[in-house]
Amino acid sequence: MDDVIAFGTDGWRATLDVFTTPRVRAVAQATADYLATVDHGGDPVAVGYDARATSREFAEEIADVLAANGHDVLLPERDLPTPLVAYGIVDRDLAGALVVTASHNPPEYNGVKFIPDDGAPALPHVTEAIEATLRPPEADPDAERGEIREVDFRTPHAEHAMELVGADLDGLDVVYDAMHGSGRDVTDRLLEAAGASVERHRCELDPDFGGTPPEPDEANLQALALAVQEHDADLGIANDGDSDRLAVVTPERGFLDENLFFAATYDYLLEDDSGPAVRTVSTSFLVDRVAAAHGEEAYETAVGFKWVAEEMGKRDALMAGEESGGFSVRGHIREKDGVLMALLAAAAAAEESYDDRVDRLLEEHGDVRQSKISVDCPDDRKAAVVAELADSLPEEVAGVDVERVNDADGFKVLLADGSWLLVRPSGTEPKMRVYAEASSEARVEALLDAGRDLVEPLV
Repeated sequence: MDDVIAFGTDGWRATLDVFTTPRVRAVAQATADYLATVDHGGDPVAVGYDARATSREFAEEIADVLAANGHDVLLPERDLPTPLVAYGIVDRDLAGALVVTASHNPPEYNGVKFIPDDGAPALPHVTEAIEATLRPPEADPDAERGEIREVDFRTPHAEHAMELVGADLDGLDVVYDAMHGSGRDVTDRLLEAAGASVERHRCELDPDFGGTPPEPDEANLQALALAVQEHDADLGIANDGDSDRLAVVTPERGFLDENLFFAATYDYLLEDDSGPAVRTVSTSFLVDRVAAAHGEEAYETAVGFKWVAEEMGKRDALMAGEESGGFSVRGHIREKDGVLMALLAAAAAAEESYDDRVDRLLEEHGDVRQSKISVDCPDDRKAAVVAELADSLPEEVAGVDVERVNDADGFKVLLADGSWLLVRPSGTEPKMRVYAEASSEARVEALLDAGRDLVEPLV
C-alpha cells in the first residue's frame, strides 16, 4: 500500500506530515489481518499511547479499526509507559497490543509499535508480515464489532514490580525526572510506595516536553544532576518519553554511563541470585567481566531489544540490556522497562551507592570508557555503506592491530589492546552510529575519529 511505512528497530516512527491517520489505520488493519493468521482473530487486544498531543487521537483510530475487526480493545485511562501495556498483555492474556509512541523523538514525531502476545518486542518476521499486508480498513456491516473500554494497567504492573524487586526504600532520597513523559505519576508513585522520599522534576504533562526531546542523555539531564546536589539526594532517576528506558544520576559522578549502570546493577543482582547476562554489541565488556567474576557468562546480540529479548529467553538471563538504557530482568516480561528498573536501581542504591559500587568494580576490573557519535546517512544509503565497509576495513585502527571482526550488526572491530570500535546503521534515524570502548577517554576519542574517517567518505 505505502512504502513510507517501515518498522525499524522499535516500530514505525515518522514526522506528523507522514504519520497520518489513514496510514495509522492501515497499520491497525494489517495488524488485525496478522492476528487472524496466528489464531488470534477477534481475541482481546490493548492499545496504548504516550504523552504526545496526537497520541490519544491516533490510539482511538487504531482501537476503532481493531474493534471493527471483532477485537475487544482495552485502552488505558491516560497516556502510560509502554512497558505497562506490555505487561498488561501477559497479565490479561491478550493477543497483543499496538502502542502509539515515538519514544524519545522530538514532539513533531509520532510512531506505532506492535507487541505480540508474549509481551516481548516483535521480531522481524512479524513486522514484515504486517508491512506486507498494509491496506485501508474496509467496514463489513455484517461483522460483529468488538467493545472498546478503558482499564487500569497501572495497578497490576506496580504490584508485580513491588513483589519482584522486594525493595525497602525507607530513608532513600530520590529526585525523579519524567521529562514530561508518561512516567509522571507512575515511576515516582512506585518509588514512594516502596518507601522512598521523592522530589519531582519535569513531572507535568507537556506534549512539547519543555522544548527538549525526552531523551535521557547526559546533555538533557544537567538540571537533574543539579537537583540531586541541591536536595542532597542519594539518587536521580529519569525516564524517556514512554518510560521504557531510564538513566541514573549519582551524587559524585552526575550522569552515570548506562554501561556502568548495567554492570553495577547486574553485580547487585548476583549477590543473591545467579544467571548470565545478555547485552548488545554496543554494550561494555565490563558486563562480561562482572559475569566472569561470579562464574557466569555474558551473551552478545545485535542492537535492538528484540534481539536481546530473544536471547534472554534462550539463556534464562538474570539481566539483559543495551547501552541506550533499556533493561529487563528475569521474572519480568522480556521487554525493556524503565519503570521497573527505576525501582530496582533504587533498591540497589539503598544497599550500596552506585558511586561506591562502580568504584569497586572499576578497581577490580580496570577502567572502562565508552562514547559514540553519529554520522548523517540517508536510509537508502545505509546498506551500501555497510557493504562498502566490508571491503575497506583496515588491519589496524588508531595505531593498534585488529584481532578480529564481529559482523553481527554492522562491524565491530576488536583490537589487540582490548579496545573496540563499532560502526552500524541506526534503526531509528538517518544516521550511521560509531561507538568505541577503551581504557581512557583519549583512546576513545582517537577510535571515534578513526571511525568517522572510515564512514564519512562512504555516505
